[in-house]
Amino acid sequence: MRYRRIAALLLAAPFLLLNTGQAQAAGYRYWSFWELDGKAWTYATQGPSTARPVDGSVQGFRFAVSVDSQDASRPRGTADFTAICAGTPARDGTKRVALVIDFGTASEAPSGETPPRARTACAQVSPDATTAEALAAVAKPLRYDTNALLCAIAGYPERGCGEQVTDSEQSTAGKDEASDAGPAAGMWAGIAAIAVLGAAAVWQTRRRRRG
Repeated sequence: MRYRRIAALLLAAPFLLLNTGQAQAAGYRYWSFWELDGKAWTYATQGPSTARPVDGSVQGFRFAVSVDSQDASRPRGTADFTAICAGTPARDGTKRVALVIDFGTASEAPSGETPPRARTACAQVSPDATTAEALAAVAKPLRYDTNALLCAIAGYPERGCGEQVTDSEQSTAGKDEASDAGPAAGMWAGIAAIAVLGAAAVWQTRRRRRG
């Protein structure tokens, strides 16, 4: 009977792990706002309409399907102020802000739309300009909703603004970036761990009987 219980647990393990992976929070399709801290992107603590970057800052925007700031996709590619603003010389009475604009992947795009290629730009604006003003200087047209939520950069996407996605859309979003060590790898690692525990239990049972 004990062997049968162990076998049943091992057979059920993949389904238990799959069901656990399927329990996910609701996702939303929107532009997230990032700041470069050294060489790492950090999720901005305020919106682009209130943030006032200093000269030499690097700011990033990424369009993606995300659950929250912990789950949000970062802008891709290398981000370096010197490289992005190399063709924009410093000028008195202004500041330069390097911008990285990542329009996301095809799997994250709204139905019927194709994301443009990611791009960088150097905005030269007044010293007190906000990130939103810097973005408007290099990536028009921008679109906002009635709550001042940034909906579109350079006209993308044409429609929608922070809408909740369906389960099927969320399951495929970001698949272009999925690594080989994604959920499937974690699932099989979990199954292997359970199998090891099951084998240990069988060995312990046999040992007791021999004793």
